[in-house]
Amino acid sequence: MVFNVTTAFASVAIGGTNCSVAIAADTVDGFVWLGHRRFSTLATPAEVLGRLLTELDALLTAVEDVELAGVGIVCGGPLDEGAGLVLSPPNLPRWDRFDVRTPFVERFGVPVQLMNDANAGVMAEWMWGAARGATDAAFLTMGTGLGAGLILDGRLHRGASGLAGEIGHWRLAENGPHGYGKDGSFEGFCSGAGIGKWAQQSATQSLQHGTPSELAPDWFDLADVTAQQLAKAADGGDEVALRLWSEVGRKLGAGLALLVDVLNPDIIVVGGIYFRQHDRLEPSMLGELRKEALPESLARCRVVPSELGEGIADYSGLVAALVGDTSTGEGRAITDAIPAYRALAHDVDRRSFSEGSISQEAANQQKEE
Repeated sequence: MVFNVTTAFASVAIGGTNCSVAIAADTVDGFVWLGHRRFSTLATPAEVLGRLLTELDALLTAVEDVELAGVGIVCGGPLDEGAGLVLSPPNLPRWDRFDVRTPFVERFGVPVQLMNDANAGVMAEWMWGAARGATDAAFLTMGTGLGAGLILDGRLHRGASGLAGEIGHWRLAENGPHGYGKDGSFEGFCSGAGIGKWAQQSATQSLQHGTPSELAPDWFDLADVTAQQLAKAADGGDEVALRLWSEVGRKLGAGLALLVDVLNPDIIVVGGIYFRQHDRLEPSMLGELRKEALPESLARCRVVPSELGEGIADYSGLVAALVGDTSTGEGRAITDAIPAYRALAHDVDRRSFSEGSISQEAANQQKEE
C-alpha cells in the first residue's frame, strides 16, 4: 500500500501488567499503524510515565513526515478524565491522583485525552471490531482487572459519576478470591490477578492433600503461581488446572447472565483472558449463562471474544485520541457516540472543553439537549 502520511495519533495504554505505546497514521485508506512499543508495568508511576514519553518520542522519530495531532491515554478506573488523573485503580498501587495528562501536553503540545480503558474498548470494538453495527453492546476487559464498557442505544454510557460498568465489584459469592476490595467478587473470579490467587488456593489444597499439581509441585512454588502458569499447566493436561479453568468459565457465565438480564444487549465482547482461553472457557461459560439468564434476552445476545484481540489496547488509545476530533470519519462517528465526554465534575468538564479535549460544538449541543 502506498500512502502519504500527514497526520498521526498516538495511543498510550497503562495496564496493571503491561503498558504500550503506538502511533497510527490517518491516510486515505483509513488508519494505518506505524509503530508499537510494549513493556512491563513494574516500576514507579513516575518511571512508567517517563518510559511512555520516551517510547513515543522514539516512535515519532523513526517515522518521517508525521505530524502528531493528538494523544489518547487509556487506563483502568477510577479516573478523573478531565484533569488527566489516575485515581488509585485496584491493580495500579501507588497511582494515587497521578497526573498522566500534563507531561504529554508539555512534551508534545497536542490535545491529550485520558479515558477509561473499558469505555474506550467498547468504542473500539463498536468502530472496528466484533460490535460493529450493534445498538446495545458491552465489552469486558478481563485482563489484570475486570471492567465493562457499555454502549446503550448507540451511545457510550458512563453513568452519573463516570463509574458505569464497574462490574468487577459485583459479589458473586460470599467467599472466593479477593478482587476489587472484596472476597468473591466478579474481578476476583475472572481477572488475571484474581485467577492467579484462585490458582494459588487450589494448588495449596492439592499440596495439603498430598497430591501436588503441576501448578506448584512444592510449597516453595506457591508464591509464583499466576494465571499464565495456570494456562501452561492446563496445556500440559494438568487436571487441577483444567478443572479450575472450567470453574472460571462458570463464574464468567454467572456474571454475564446479570449483564444480559439487566441490559438486554445485542452483543457482549470479552477481551484479554477470554480471547486467549476462549476454547477452554466457552463450554462452561455457556452452560452457566443458559442456566441463569432470561432465555428471551439471551436469544438476542451473542457472546464473542474480542475481534481486535491483542491489539485492543492500541485501538482503545486511538479512540481516546479521537474523542472530539471530527477531522476523520472515525472521529466523527466516535464524537456522535459520545456527544459530550463529560468529566466527573462540572468545573473539570468546562476546563476539559476549553483545553480542546472535546469540541466546543459538542459541549454546546449537550447544553441544548
